Amino acid sequence: MTKKSERPNAPCDASLQMQQPVYYPIAEDDEIDLLEYWDLLWKNKGLIVAITSLITAVAIVAALLMTPIYKAEVLLASASEKEGGGLSLGGLGGLASLVGVSGSLGGGGTEEGLAVLKSRLFLNDFFIKESLLPVLFVEQWNESSEQWHESDPELQPTPWQAYEFFTKNILTTSVDKNSGMINLSINWSDPVLAASWANKLVVDLNEYMRRHAIEEAARSIDYLNQQINQTSVLEMQQMLYGLIEEETKKTMLANVRAEYTFKVIDPAVVPERKIKPKRALIAVLGMVLGFFFAVLFVFFREFIRKAKQARLSDSNNVSSEGLD
Repeated sequence: MTKKSERPNAPCDASLQMQQPVYYPIAEDDEIDLLEYWDLLWKNKGLIVAITSLITAVAIVAALLMTPIYKAEVLLASASEKEGGGLSLGGLGGLASLVGVSGSLGGGGTEEGLAVLKSRLFLNDFFIKESLLPVLFVEQWNESSEQWHESDPELQPTPWQAYEFFTKNILTTSVDKNSGMINLSINWSDPVLAASWANKLVVDLNEYMRRHAIEEAARSIDYLNQQINQTSVLEMQQMLYGLIEEETKKTMLANVRAEYTFKVIDPAVVPERKIKPKRALIAVLGMVLGFFFAVLFVFFREFIRKAKQARLSDSNNVSSEGLD
């Protein structure tokens, strides 16, 4: 009598085993015990308060030592006739453009005026006129001897450095797209100097643009006179005479109008409130950062303590096994 093989039952047993869910034990150490964390923080509350207070105090001292910065502002409007709808050359504009003469009696547009304001040529002249380099780089200037502290001329501040510092940290401009008003502001530690520089910049810019307009009109008149002498066509001569008349008007306008490019709507006054540093905000941020740093320090110290205990326990177990 042959013995029955039990092989056909094997696949059924395997399928039953595969269908049974597998459970993995969860170690208690892997569970997040918020109460344990709270107990840890409460036990170290003195250390947390001490660290938070120390960092907050450092932030307050740093804020008090920071140099206060004041902001002086000038509100401007464009005085350009092209933008303001004033005088223009009318029908002679096309001919004026052909012969290289400006087609309006304005003082330049807003974009042109702001570009000149931030140009190196204009600002370097302003630095020289106002003797700003010793003021901008006061730490390198010896006021008693009126000389730079550095004996090496290559280490002394240059006009290029003054221009970079002034345009990046001191002078700012913005244009309101709706009204077209221009805001020119000066940020500096001395509120009196900030207001003075803001107002003087506008005056010097108008003078600079006015002077160049007069020079340009004079060159245009000389050129038009040459063209009149070179043509015998009566109509062309009459048009050129008309252009000379308009250029003469431009010269007269530049001579009598001091606010040639920008009209001052609201001049700068000495600011009474500083814009930075915001000491209250710095103190609050210091307290928040100090608290988080203190909490992280407590958790890190506890992690190191447990790691040392685990190593010590493992070493003790190894020693006891060796004795056995």
